[in-house]
Amino acid sequence: MLESFLKFFVVFFLVVEPISLVPVFATLTEGASATYRRRMAVKAVVVAAFIIIGFALSGAAFLDALGVSVDSFRIFGGLLLFLVALEMVFARESGTRTSSDEQAESRRRADISVFPLAFPFLSGPGALTTVLLWFGPVSVLAQPMLFSVLLAAAVLVLLIALVMMLGAGRLMRLLGATGTNVANRLLGVVLGALAVQFIVDGIRASFAPLAGQ
Repeated sequence: MLESFLKFFVVFFLVVEPISLVPVFATLTEGASATYRRRMAVKAVVVAAFIIIGFALSGAAFLDALGVSVDSFRIFGGLLLFLVALEMVFARESGTRTSSDEQAESRRRADISVFPLAFPFLSGPGALTTVLLWFGPVSVLAQPMLFSVLLAAAVLVLLIALVMMLGAGRLMRLLGATGTNVANRLLGVVLGALAVQFIVDGIRASFAPLAGQ
């Protein structure tokens, strides 16, 4: 249980990238009151939690309905996470999270909690893919403890993101843009290795029946 918790926590933390939320949140809430910043941060985390829990509960059933195996999704998910890792390593603006048009729209919106904070930053394609990869093989009825442990890890990452958003002003003064990019690049290398492992595991599981023939 502890090993599963730690593994999922590390992967989900790397995908969500709470550190990268610091400059984004600071920019989107620049000049706003402390009450507004706190309300946006809390609401974003709550909405993201509902999205993630929904995918954790129904993601595997959705794949089954489409006739897609978890192993096939694991291969695609690994490729998607690998792209996210490349963006982190090269410090590029993440196309897997939000486009320039979406960012421009977010600046015109008074409520930034749902878009772009909850989605696509906290619970974007990368995060939802990770949830499906880990929760897909886990049944909430047959393995309630493991399901709860993984869910606790996801909630912990969201709470860390909440703390970082609430302290965005102080963290930006401490880290700066350069410090944030360095941290993201280091985390991107780790995520890239994990993404490759997802792909290898998916290919191995997909071709295992053929190898046994």
